[in-house]
Amino acid sequence: MTSAQGPAPAGPRGLDPERLRGHLDRARPGLVAGPLTGRLIEGGRSNLTYEVSDGHSRWVVRRPPLGHVLATAHDMRREYRVIAALHGTAVPVPEPLLLCEDEAVLGAPFYVMEFVDGVPFRTAGQLAALGPERTRRAVLGLVDTLVELHAVNPDAVGLGDFGRPEGFLDRQLRRWGKQLAASRGRELAGIDELHGALGRALPDSPAPTVVHGDFRLDNVLIGGPDDTIRAVLDWEMSTLGDPLTDLGLLVMYSSDLGLTDSPVSTTSSAPGHPSPAELIERYAARSGRDTSQVAWYTAFAWFKLAVILEGIHYRFTLGQTVGAGFDRIGELVPVFIEHGLTTLQEG
Repeated sequence: MTSAQGPAPAGPRGLDPERLRGHLDRARPGLVAGPLTGRLIEGGRSNLTYEVSDGHSRWVVRRPPLGHVLATAHDMRREYRVIAALHGTAVPVPEPLLLCEDEAVLGAPFYVMEFVDGVPFRTAGQLAALGPERTRRAVLGLVDTLVELHAVNPDAVGLGDFGRPEGFLDRQLRRWGKQLAASRGRELAGIDELHGALGRALPDSPAPTVVHGDFRLDNVLIGGPDDTIRAVLDWEMSTLGDPLTDLGLLVMYSSDLGLTDSPVSTTSSAPGHPSPAELIERYAARSGRDTSQVAWYTAFAWFKLAVILEGIHYRFTLGQTVGAGFDRIGELVPVFIEHGLTTLQEG
């Protein structure tokens, strides 16, 4: 389709700017002031994220991956629902603008939210550029934001039925055990020992909260003069459950892998980065929760990441991965298993 101004701008795969604008003009008249352009924001893991602009304002569009054959409307609705519920609380999230479950528009359900300026720090090298003082402030802010999330009353924001907290840890452990079984292509020393030990030491969960499910530094946007967390992103794994699973994952990503030039990095080596112990102490002091069992939750995070990495390695051996670096994923799995066993044994 062309106009007096020439051809309509093309968009990246999975995003048709012209069809998107037509839908926005119908659903949110006056929001968009001109032709839309779009670009894929790199770094996403499953759902696709695009920045779109009319030349004056910017927004973000989230949709499922291309070629996804499973029912996906629920995923988009779920992400949109939790962001809409948390918007207006102390948890910083982008303003949700529109949910579209009509697949005729972009080929899949999607939602639109405000564009938030900020940086997702993915590596220790990127974080080091801030300097020790700003790095410390940013990472401690991550803990404070997690405390705010876990302080939200799910019933008060309409999320009382957002998950099944009863038996949450047992279901999680069984789920990741099944994931491991589905990607077994080699012997992995210690993986069954770690899985079994986690099952035998299952802690009693505290009162359930909204959990993010993948809470770490590169899933938040940091910006402003005080390096504050401007927005928490990637809510696709959120549910109602045990809040200490979020803390355990954050501690794991703040621990030293003992590797150099690793395709999977933590941010712990950045100068000024608080130690895992300090993060735990800050969370305990500010949340009032008992963190004495945090070693279990951290060991579970090591196990979960080992399973995820083994799945990637398995797909690599079958020739089902695209891009560089996948050939080195397999060698990381034993490192994660060892960290999990050590964490559980040493507490």
